[in-house]
Amino acid sequence: MSVTSVLDVKDLTINYDSLPAVDNITFDVKQGDCLGIVGPNGAGKTTLFRAILGLQPYSGNIKLFGFEDSRYDSIIPLIGYVPQKVTFEPNFPATVYDVVSMGLLSDKRIVQGVKLIQDCGCCWNRIYQSIKKKDDKITQALHTVGLESLRNRRIGELSGGELQRVFIAKALVKDPLLLILDEPVASVDVESQTKFYNVIKTINEQNNITIIWSSHDLDAISKYANRVACMNKKLFFHGAKEKFFSDKELLKTYTESSMQMHMHDHNHDMH
Repeated sequence: MSVTSVLDVKDLTINYDSLPAVDNITFDVKQGDCLGIVGPNGAGKTTLFRAILGLQPYSGNIKLFGFEDSRYDSIIPLIGYVPQKVTFEPNFPATVYDVVSMGLLSDKRIVQGVKLIQDCGCCWNRIYQSIKKKDDKITQALHTVGLESLRNRRIGELSGGELQRVFIAKALVKDPLLLILDEPVASVDVESQTKFYNVIKTINEQNNITIIWSSHDLDAISKYANRVACMNKKLFFHGAKEKFFSDKELLKTYTESSMQMHMHDHNHDMH
């Protein structure tokens, strides 16, 4: 049996103080997808990611690689995650190499997750590599994100764009089958954004890693994603990016919603 579904979300609802942060959404992600999730601030994107990672209580159903319930925990180590904003104290005594090495899980936990998938007859197009030596894995991850030359640089000396790429490398050292990125280029300059997106494209196409990432940048979504999900607590669209960007009414609604949320945040900050 060939399994192509990486993530299945059905009737997912998450409430904060009886108010819905995520309201009854259903969608799936296939192997090899690069899904871009768009929505205004407060749309529930980060909350959704936390639920997928097992960090947020919810009602509904989430399956990773076809698994749920108690077996779900064994699959979590096969997910890489880069949070929305990462900061370090300027004098934090760790190098790029040190931080990336923190992403290495015990061989036992990784193998347990892989074995669970294989025992159920799942056949992945991507060959899951055997555990490499620690240094080889870190070097390869740094090469993928273009930071080999900075491996001995102190983490506090990096730019925002370089720091985000370090955390992608940290996620890559465990050979994830799924990579989740929460607005990864927020507060990063345009040049660094381009480098970042090229890394994402390489990871998705050459490393055959399924990617889910959230962004406000519709131009980047149109260039680098193959599928789009548009949400604002509820899910308004999920499908091919070509269909999303050809729907002028949907784009207008999304843009107006984002502008209204931006003005709300701005006015709130003024008080």
